[in-house]
Amino acid sequence: MDRNQILGLVLMLVLMTVYFQFFSPEIPEPVVEQATTEQTSSNTPNQPIANNGSTGVVQQVDDSLLAAMNNEKYGVFAGYASGTEKTFEIENDDLVATFSTKGGQIKRLVLKKHLTFEKKPLVLIDENSSDLDIWIKSNYRSINISDLYFSTNGKSGKVSATDTLRFSYRMNLDGNRYIEQQYAIPGTGYVIGYNLKMSGLDGIVDNEDVQMNWVDRMKVYEDNLKDSRAKSTINYKPVGDSMDYLSATSTDKETEELNAPVNWLAFHQKFFTSAIIAKNNFRAATVTIEIDESDSTVVKTATMNLTIAIGDVKAGDGQFQFYFGPNNYTIMKKVTDGFAENVDLGWKMFRVVNKYLIIPIFHFLEKYISNYGIIIIIMVIFIRILLSPLTYKSHMSMAKMKVLKPELDAIKEKHGDDAQKAQQEQMQLYSKVGINPLSGCIPMLLQFPILLAMFNFFPNSIELRQKAFLWAHDLSTYDSVWDLPFTIPFYGDHVSLFTLLMTASTILYTWSNSQMQAQMQGPMKTMQYMMPVMFLFFLNSYSAGLTFYYFVSNIVSFGQIAMFRKFIDENKILKKLEENRKKNANKKKSTFQQKLEDAMKNSEQSRKKKKK
Repeated sequence: MDRNQILGLVLMLVLMTVYFQFFSPEIPEPVVEQATTEQTSSNTPNQPIANNGSTGVVQQVDDSLLAAMNNEKYGVFAGYASGTEKTFEIENDDLVATFSTKGGQIKRLVLKKHLTFEKKPLVLIDENSSDLDIWIKSNYRSINISDLYFSTNGKSGKVSATDTLRFSYRMNLDGNRYIEQQYAIPGTGYVIGYNLKMSGLDGIVDNEDVQMNWVDRMKVYEDNLKDSRAKSTINYKPVGDSMDYLSATSTDKETEELNAPVNWLAFHQKFFTSAIIAKNNFRAATVTIEIDESDSTVVKTATMNLTIAIGDVKAGDGQFQFYFGPNNYTIMKKVTDGFAENVDLGWKMFRVVNKYLIIPIFHFLEKYISNYGIIIIIMVIFIRILLSPLTYKSHMSMAKMKVLKPELDAIKEKHGDDAQKAQQEQMQLYSKVGINPLSGCIPMLLQFPILLAMFNFFPNSIELRQKAFLWAHDLSTYDSVWDLPFTIPFYGDHVSLFTLLMTASTILYTWSNSQMQAQMQGPMKTMQYMMPVMFLFFLNSYSAGLTFYYFVSNIVSFGQIAMFRKFIDENKILKKLEENRKKNANKKKSTFQQKLEDAMKNSEQSRKKKKK
């Protein structure tokens, strides 16, 4: 091709570029495809098409147009806006990450030690479910560096010690003007270090903060989609504050603008989390989560828009960590401050019980016993023994009430319908014989934190996920022995056998206790049976591990009561109460008792005034 031909071709390209830029709203690829189709149709399949040189010209035109568009969109970065994508896998003991030279990003991540409910590999992120874009400003253009093609030192292989991958975009031969992304892959664990660096780009990259946009279309890993959606959200930790979150149970679109520094943010599902942690914090963030009830392939769609200080990136200090892994308290508490709060252990008081009592016991037993049903039984026995002094004190209080039942019945009969006077005389009787009517309730109340701590521990314990016991195929979800062809309101479309056993044993335990509670009469005695029935409906779709724990706890409690009754002599109790009656005959009323009687008298006077 001589000088005139080159000049003619350049002029033709300039004219075509001007035309398509200002007069035609569409790129002319369809025209090329149509011409090719027409040319092909005039030849038989086995007949070669004559090459008159026009194909090469069209290809040059296409490449030139693409280059022109890249120049317009990417400016000085246009040279790396097209290329050939290369991928490779890096594997450690716990995960397999697929990296791509396009964008220098993690394209796919698989957790090796976990499976979906369908027993398929658990892919935490892939190109269909996750998009992560990093935007910088160059000459007032917004450049998505995730579209650029990077060179890399990476190659497929197993990591035994920390390995650093580099994805670089060098803008000069000396290599001192560049964008680089670094990943630190450990030999074990779920934390991947990440650093975004820019050097020598003053005048090329504007002095505006970097924007990171991460979208996660949460994949389905559990069989119970409704429960998964109720446990999926975005958690985040503002600097100097405790973890906060978007509503997980709301079906409306939830959005929160965080205009203060944020330490970390997490796409949180029931048992797994994808998160990003910033060394120097994010300047601000906007988080959004929404749900499409009609799409059963996606749990929820969550978005993070994060602001990163440009000064940190230019100083080579844009350091972060990605966490891709299970919601395991022992693992998460080592990641960063407050990160273990991603494991839902309940309100503060219950969380303390789980952290310092339940979890240590559970993990200790886990070292020696592989059957999680047996672990739950041993935990019940251990905790019931631990609480036995409180249980004994409560039972002793009920025994004292039982031996006083004839006197209490006589007081009630004496005052008839005047409950106020009957109650006053009962309080006087308790004072004389040395009984604190609250002594039976307080020990029971002190046991509640442990019972309620279990309510959060079992349904959210990843250790129980996909662990079978008896007829329950998975202790982390409900055990269905009968799938109903219809749905019962507030109950569900299945029958949980552990829930039925728990309800029956709770009713029996309540009946056994009521035989000892002389002071409980009338409607209150009937109402105590309503709670177990309510739990039958409420817990039918809860973790089988939880309902099994409550069932075993009731059985062990029966054994404790039987043992206590053998050691408690009601005749000796009655004799002791009579001795107290003689000692306290001339004893002054305590301040508490006097205040209680005064309060009852004032209440009685107010009631009489209202009647008038």
